[in-house]
Amino acid sequence: MVNPEEFIEKAVEEIKNQIDGKAMIALSGGVDSSVCTKLAYKAIGDKLNPIFVDTGLMRKNEVQQIKETFSDMNLEVIDARDQFIDELSGVTDPEEKRMIVGRKFIRIFEETAKELDVDYLIQGTIYPDRIESEGGIKSHHNVGGLPENIDFEGIVEPVRDLYKDEVREVARELGLPEEISERMPFPGPGLAVRIIGEVTRDKLNVLKEANAIVEEELEEEEDPWQAFAALLTKGTGVKGDQRVHGWIVSIRSVASRDGMTAKAMEIDWDKLKRIGNRVASELDEVSRVVYDITDKPPATIEYE
Repeated sequence: MVNPEEFIEKAVEEIKNQIDGKAMIALSGGVDSSVCTKLAYKAIGDKLNPIFVDTGLMRKNEVQQIKETFSDMNLEVIDARDQFIDELSGVTDPEEKRMIVGRKFIRIFEETAKELDVDYLIQGTIYPDRIESEGGIKSHHNVGGLPENIDFEGIVEPVRDLYKDEVREVARELGLPEEISERMPFPGPGLAVRIIGEVTRDKLNVLKEANAIVEEELEEEEDPWQAFAALLTKGTGVKGDQRVHGWIVSIRSVASRDGMTAKAMEIDWDKLKRIGNRVASELDEVSRVVYDITDKPPATIEYE
């Protein structure tokens, strides 16, 4: 297990040695990128430019929450919703989705770096990201999803050798608020990998609402590693006296230490029924709700 105090001292020194000039941090609001932002600010101060890219693939109200959380920083928010969703149009292959998201992120950062005269990109890549990408399990947008040619003098990854639980220890030592240090992991490609098949605006709207219900019901009481909703395919249902062909929403809630393995959680039946009833009744487009009982392995935590 990492010693947080020693790690911070070493990481700050390493960032100072790696960066000669201004740097950009790809800030998502999650614990990994938030820790990197704090470390980088300690190392280079105002030479740091935190950038948040609104992909349109985020959770409900997430953009506003990030703006509020980092209101004390010189945070730049780039609205790229149309760009990401348009490029994902017609794409159904999971790896292709990840590659598209990774490539688009980098190109936006490159364009912004030129405007800001920035030479270095800082990322919140952690050790499991590298293992899964290099092992061919799936390409993380910030590792295997990166294009071959990147127009930066250097990419700096301060927490690249840490597991998620170790990053949380560092976050607490840095004094980050609990809503960040204890926040559930969220995939870099966002809701794109929680939608089976093509990503569309209509699907995203349904999934954001369903996911918000699942997080609200499970996050505090059950304390999962991750709890979320995914959009599968369509199935027949009945609402009122009408036959409907609506979306099937899957609920996923897992316990884990480092994300490398995970166990599906045993959720109280009445609670599961309540969540299912809420999702199906509050969202007209949903015809049925299922609960995913698969561990990792054989499944991954995310769907794509």
